[in-house]
Amino acid sequence: MKNEKLINDMCKAMSDKRASDITVIDVEGLSDVADAFIIASGKNAPQVKAIFDNLEAEMEKQGVFARRKEGVAEGRWIAVDYFDVIVHIFQEEARKFYQLEKLWINDSNVTKYTD
Repeated sequence: MKNEKLINDMCKAMSDKRASDITVIDVEGLSDVADAFIIASGKNAPQVKAIFDNLEAEMEKQGVFARRKEGVAEGRWIAVDYFDVIVHIFQEEARKFYQLEKLWINDSNVTKYTD
């Protein structure tokens, strides 16, 4: 998978703020939008925002800046566009409702992050 180190660094930054169920989906060749999606969960809006804040701070330290970010004010579902990687940080119930994984998962393109 392209950007493996960057993806691992993103996952670690989210894990550091106790994001749960961090899932990396390789969508290279399946999507024109990105090569990978990272999906993670937080328990509530403050935690989702803290996960995002840490992700953004850690990426900026590496000189990686988001092209676009949505949902930060609400903290229910934050989507962050890092060009080749799109990060989705959900509150747990929103993640269950939208089930993004089901749209993109096939037999071999999913990795669960463990630190």
